Amino acid sequence: MVDLTALGSENNNPVPDPPAPHSRELLLKKSAEELLPEKMLDQSLEKSTEMASGESSVQLRDSVSNQSSTKKINIAESKPKLAVITQFYPPDFAATGQLVSELVNALAIAGYSIGVYTGKPGYAFKQADAPSYEEIENIIIRRTRSSQVSPKRIRGKLLNSLFFWLRTLVKLRKKDLRGSHLLITSAPPFLSVVGWFYHKIFGHTYTCLVYDIYPDVAVRLGVVATSHPIVKIWEEINYRVWRRANSLIVLSESMKQVLLEIYGCRIPNLIDKIYVIHNWADESLIKPLTKSENPFAKQHDLVEPFVVQYSGNLGRCHDTETILEAIYLLRHQPQIKFVFIGSGAGIPMIERAIAQAHLTNVTILPYQDKQTLPYSLTACDLALVSLKAEAEGVVTPSKVYGILAAGMPIAAICPPNSYLRSLISEAQCGKCISNGEAQALVDFILELESSPHLRATMGNNSRQYLEENFTLAKILPQYMQAIAHQPE
Repeated sequence: MVDLTALGSENNNPVPDPPAPHSRELLLKKSAEELLPEKMLDQSLEKSTEMASGESSVQLRDSVSNQSSTKKINIAESKPKLAVITQFYPPDFAATGQLVSELVNALAIAGYSIGVYTGKPGYAFKQADAPSYEEIENIIIRRTRSSQVSPKRIRGKLLNSLFFWLRTLVKLRKKDLRGSHLLITSAPPFLSVVGWFYHKIFGHTYTCLVYDIYPDVAVRLGVVATSHPIVKIWEEINYRVWRRANSLIVLSESMKQVLLEIYGCRIPNLIDKIYVIHNWADESLIKPLTKSENPFAKQHDLVEPFVVQYSGNLGRCHDTETILEAIYLLRHQPQIKFVFIGSGAGIPMIERAIAQAHLTNVTILPYQDKQTLPYSLTACDLALVSLKAEAEGVVTPSKVYGILAAGMPIAAICPPNSYLRSLISEAQCGKCISNGEAQALVDFILELESSPHLRATMGNNSRQYLEENFTLAKILPQYMQAIAHQPE
């Protein structure tokens, strides 16, 4: 069983700063032996004596060998020079940016010399601007000017992304910005065309980190028809980009299967260069915490009721309707409260339902900054994850990993073929509810509300499963392997 961490606070006090997360040096000291297991490297990462003076001077020793897979790996002894290209990066609160930042820091500890090329903040809480140039040990961050045309509207987001893509395409003509290898995220989704361009012109190698599969997301949500010319063009671009890529990283096995079904016949070696690598959560920052000693729960009157929480983006790919129906069915249960933290296309639907049905069992709060997450994620008794049936395999909810770290039971609203079902079943940390089955969700809520022991068991299982599978120390070696992949 996992011990719950307790932090005291007076009810009327503001949320305090959480325990400081490990620095890159402390993280390495804690988990150096875990970063690359012996079966992946002939020797593990070693810490030099300079580490004690605060310099990250860890070197990769020897090349990766003894692989259980057939993928060719070759990590040189010298520090690889990696260029990471992403539109979002801290101080932006976008989940992709936060994850990329943590990955960059970990890769820097592992010996990579890294240049990050990103945009100016567009989704930051308190910081409207950030330095155009930052150098932190062996990480150089360059931020280009970004268009901020209606960033909350689809057309505005598209224009802003196109502007960033164009600037990136031009700026990376400088060889020193490209490094020896590019790691390109799908934020925005057409950003990887930059990798294709510089590979075609200069033979530059690149890895694609695919968070969402486009145009399939738009097609499945009915935004554009399958027969539309833009879909055909986009699929042809994907084919050309992924054919030339050294490797592709996707977030779930179902995403891998989607790529293989669409492009496997045209790209013969595609299966060999797709790496399924899950996201992670910072287990040193987000820890289990009882509501009675949680300052966020006290601040928002969440200690006494049974709280069902949805935290993060509630967008077009998420099943808002099933959650809303469950809220309506439980409207006469005053001891049960639903809390939404975040934004997205589904939030206005919740707000309209509150007004029309005079619902009193729902609270909506804005996004919380990173220092508050250890408290907001633990200010509940059950956490919700939701995915529409048509979105399975083309998007992957990243919120599940923070929930696992927080030690919360999970109710996942998802289709029968969702990867979430095998994850939750293996972890024994909750229950999966099929889309549209609001009564099943209600029954599970009532079951947990009446059984503190079951809640504690599932919560402990969540935390344990996270520690065993989805910490950055366990995920990092997989990224290093994917980045070093050399296709046949």
